[in-house]
Amino acid sequence: MKRVPAPILVLAAITSVQFGSAVARTLFDDLGAAGVTFLRLAIAALILGVLTRPKVWTWSLAAWRAAALLGLFMASMNLVFYYAIQNVPLGTAVTVEFLGPLLLALVQTRRLADLFWAALAATGVVLLGLHSGGSAPLGGLLLALLAGLCWAGYIVFSARVGALIPGTSGLTVSLAIGALLVAPFGLGGAGAVLGHPHLLLGGTAVALLSSVISYGLELNALRRIPTRVFGILMSLEPAGAALAGLLVLGQRLGPVELAALLLVTLASVGVTLARRPAADRDAVPV
Repeated sequence: MKRVPAPILVLAAITSVQFGSAVARTLFDDLGAAGVTFLRLAIAALILGVLTRPKVWTWSLAAWRAAALLGLFMASMNLVFYYAIQNVPLGTAVTVEFLGPLLLALVQTRRLADLFWAALAATGVVLLGLHSGGSAPLGGLLLALLAGLCWAGYIVFSARVGALIPGTSGLTVSLAIGALLVAPFGLGGAGAVLGHPHLLLGGTAVALLSSVISYGLELNALRRIPTRVFGILMSLEPAGAALAGLLVLGQRLGPVELAALLLVTLASVGVTLARRPAADRDAVPV
């Protein structure tokens, strides 16, 4: 995986997580948003636990703190976002959610070029928001925004876990902590799999696509690129969400949505091309 360019890892992670979100949306009627969140985190933690068998007794206090905070932000981000897409189309919700990573990129920017690309991505986000014409419920949009703020925290602490804990052991423990935090909200809904075992297949698919594969790819990417660059690269998320929404949920895009997604895609390509190799030295914040 070290030979694969970090932007390609991010692109693969985006594709995986957005199709996972679309599959998750199809399970809400049976399991509830919180139930799907719990299954996603718990199954992902179980799978990675078997594969990695983390030696947690060797971890420093700083490593444990980073893993716990990453688990907190993952749990909050996933739970709030799933509540948001109960009422807001997937593409719109992800576009609003992107304001979190975009804000992180703006706070961390060090070059005028980064500010320009972030502003271009913001233009696309605003265009989509204005085009909604108030059709999307305000509560759902606010939940998507809150999920975005949690997303920014996830980016920061994912990078820190990647720096302090080798491999994906830190991710395994963070997922387990996240599952424990969500359990009071989602354990009841997740219990529906006992009477309908086929729902467990859907939950496992969501865990693999949205957590095991995507988070693993992002963790490796964040070891090699700055979090500010990663944040702007994530502006591809709305495009991935729109594609997943179209193919899985039948949510179609109009000309305005396509124009907005083109803007955020150009911003992602621009920041990737403008990034100098030397920038990799600040890939992980201290």
